[in-house]
Amino acid sequence: MLRVLSLLPDSVVDGPGLRTVLFLAGCPHHCIGCHNPSSWDPTGGVEWTIEETVERIQAIGNRRLTLSGGEPMLQAAAIVQLLERLGPNYDVILYTGYVLEEILRRRRWHPLILRLDGLIDGPFILSKLDRTTRFRGSTNQRIYDRQQLQKRVLHENKNSPVSSDRGESDHAYFCS
Repeated sequence: MLRVLSLLPDSVVDGPGLRTVLFLAGCPHHCIGCHNPSSWDPTGGVEWTIEETVERIQAIGNRRLTLSGGEPMLQAAAIVQLLERLGPNYDVILYTGYVLEEILRRRRWHPLILRLDGLIDGPFILSKLDRTTRFRGSTNQRIYDRQQLQKRVLHENKNSPVSSDRGESDHAYFCS
């Protein structure tokens, strides 16, 4: 199951090209100046099954998908199932308020990161607002492509001890 706020069929601001955007509920970051504070509530939106979500995305017909929120990483395991069902022919970008270094410490998130074509990381910081940065709201946010993500995950898996992530679940408080 996914906790979904909305599915937007046509966006040109959430990654390169015309994209479908899946907005997911729940966000622990609560960034000051957030463009979507209604996404913070982990019980917001509606629950969709993976199959329901696949059908709705496929019905749109666009093979470019952006995952946003809220905080998509909180639903990482369900998103992996979604992407497996959609298959390899989708260009998938994910926006997260976590920085990549923090994501890499959470091994349970690696399967999702390895399925992405792009990642935009970092919280929105109002004092770093810059309306000229493509696909980002503040200058601290970074864009990673597929090769960069795979290299970082593989490096992390070779050189770091496993993080236990004890006590957390995927639904915990919830390139250019």
